[in-house]
Amino acid sequence: MSHLLLTLALLALQACLCRGACVEVDSNTEAVEKKGFKLGCISCKKRGEVPASAFVDWYFKDPDNFTHVYRYKNKEANITDERFFERLVWNGSKNTNDLQDGSIFILNVTFNDTGRYRCIFSRTLMYPAYEFFTFPNKTIDMTVVAELTRGWASILSEVMMYVSLIGLQVWLVIEMIYCYRKISVAGEEALRESAPEYLAIASESKDNCAAVQVAE
Repeated sequence: MSHLLLTLALLALQACLCRGACVEVDSNTEAVEKKGFKLGCISCKKRGEVPASAFVDWYFKDPDNFTHVYRYKNKEANITDERFFERLVWNGSKNTNDLQDGSIFILNVTFNDTGRYRCIFSRTLMYPAYEFFTFPNKTIDMTVVAELTRGWASILSEVMMYVSLIGLQVWLVIEMIYCYRKISVAGEEALRESAPEYLAIASESKDNCAAVQVAE
């Protein structure tokens, strides 16, 4: 029964992997001057089996209002703000109109790019009897720095990762030594237990050989 449940679980996992999973991850927010930067924007459908189509609009907030800067629709990109001409590249879902990843990539970041960005999905869910429209959106506050800085949380996380790896390796070495000693002790005990039996068999064989010689 347990083997059957394990097999079913593996098949279910494989089916999920084959369909591909959508995971909503927050975008990074700290860009470096003169480098490229990905503005992440992911909006997963609640029901992956429902056919859908979508296009994505990006906005950049000036001091007071949001200005439309980019649209990706029908697998075509259109930059609508001259400040971003030849600097915005589509980095989202490929070869489909069912967009769930609406990320874009900014080339040659400048300090003027600092600010609030918003991406809006215009999604049409196509049910058998009707269509349903949704407009999920994400907001990212991007800052630009001269050099990339690392916070204490990032450094501590990396240190803890290496400590965990070293601890795991030490534990594996200890386990190997323990198992080796245990096998060695078991082997020595087996030899000690079998030695009297071997001697008894040898003695019996010797007596039999002597008896045969006497009989001759």
